[in-house]
Amino acid sequence: MDLNDLRIFQMVALHGSVSRAAEELNYVQSNVTARIKLLEKELETPMFYRHTRGMILNTEGKRVLEYANDIIAKYDEMKKVFQSSSTPSGILDIGIVETIMALPNLLSSYLQTYPNVDLSLKAGVTEQLLQEVIDFKLDGAFVTGPIQHPMIEQYEVFQEELVIVSKGESFSLDDISVKPLLLYNKGCSYRERLESWLKEEGIVPKKIMEFGTFDTIIGSVAAGIGLTIVPESTVDYMSAQRKLYCHQVPDPYREITTVFIRRKDSHMTSSVQAFIAEIGKLEVGSAS
Repeated sequence: MDLNDLRIFQMVALHGSVSRAAEELNYVQSNVTARIKLLEKELETPMFYRHTRGMILNTEGKRVLEYANDIIAKYDEMKKVFQSSSTPSGILDIGIVETIMALPNLLSSYLQTYPNVDLSLKAGVTEQLLQEVIDFKLDGAFVTGPIQHPMIEQYEVFQEELVIVSKGESFSLDDISVKPLLLYNKGCSYRERLESWLKEEGIVPKKIMEFGTFDTIIGSVAAGIGLTIVPESTVDYMSAQRKLYCHQVPDPYREITTVFIRRKDSHMTSSVQAFIAEIGKLEVGSAS
């Protein structure tokens, strides 16, 4: 067994398919199949239920995956520690929620200052990005805070306000009983705020339609399909043109804080350190 065997196993477990894992890793399928069989032989246990449409982890496979994830994460962390230099460089994996309007200026400034850093961005919802930081899959992430977790260190970036967005100029809570809510998938902090507010008011939404991207949500609202909840800064331009209308959300659900999070015990590379310093140059308290 070597580390590469664990990476192959991890990829097959992720995709549930030898062919998709092989494509992702740029290997031939026969090699992936052989390495999985060799790993099963060495551990003296089958790790997958095999069927015509792919492969599903069995109980033993799930146990092996936990070990494999830990081993790979620790190895990658070790490489960062010993390959880190005082000059920011290499890969920097950052997670973001799509609705951070101040992000382009931050990224532009950082990349101009540190051109040797290969910055990779992954969009997601707060809950998902938090887990990926904990699992060492991301070096850090911009999420809605504050985050209460013993393994997480956080830095406040800015504060702003949530608003209900509609195509029409008027809005009342009764509208939610007759018009669909267009929201991000579960794990989105904005959605959680809205659901808590509606629960307190005793209102049951007519329907919730889930979307994966901000543009799709806002485009659907502009088309009159339903309502959504987002930070006010994200729709300022459309509000000014009267294409959409913003409606106030009451306390304590209105104000949100965007924070940058990282795992406390992860090695602080020069790239991460410089990124956090760049965040510190933003004016806390404003998203513009």
